[in-house]
Amino acid sequence: MDWLWISLSALFLLVGFIGCLLPLIPGPPLSFVGLLFLQLLDEQAFTTKFLLIWAAITVIVTAADYFIPILGTKKLGGTRYGIWGCTIGLVVGFWFGPLGIILGPFVGAFVGELLGNASSQHALRAALGSFMGFLFSTLLKLIASVMMIWYFFKALLF
Repeated sequence: MDWLWISLSALFLLVGFIGCLLPLIPGPPLSFVGLLFLQLLDEQAFTTKFLLIWAAITVIVTAADYFIPILGTKKLGGTRYGIWGCTIGLVVGFWFGPLGIILGPFVGAFVGELLGNASSQHALRAALGSFMGFLFSTLLKLIASVMMIWYFFKALLF
């Protein structure tokens, strides 16, 4: 029976890793479920404290994925128009798949700044902030998922 749990764990960790790169798949939460499957082994792999810490990290990284592009817009000079545009672009982009989630905040911030009477150069800078925020949040998700993969191997091999 242990092979079933190990296989499911590996599958969820792999899909979670891929989900860090494909915006529609919730990468870190799936990776965390992969760690939970290891708890079903005859000998539990992790302590409760370890799993609670990783649950918190997973929630924080997943929530940050939605807020970091907005913060990136603000950091590079975006006004409330750009921030609202970024937020609306994220929501609208969700309905257009992975490319929409990537481009939605960028386009939304750009259009929002233009509607707020900003120059196209200022609007582009705010939109780039959104895109850089997206890249940073993707990096955070990748780090979290790779660490969970590391703990998977550590639990099985050591």
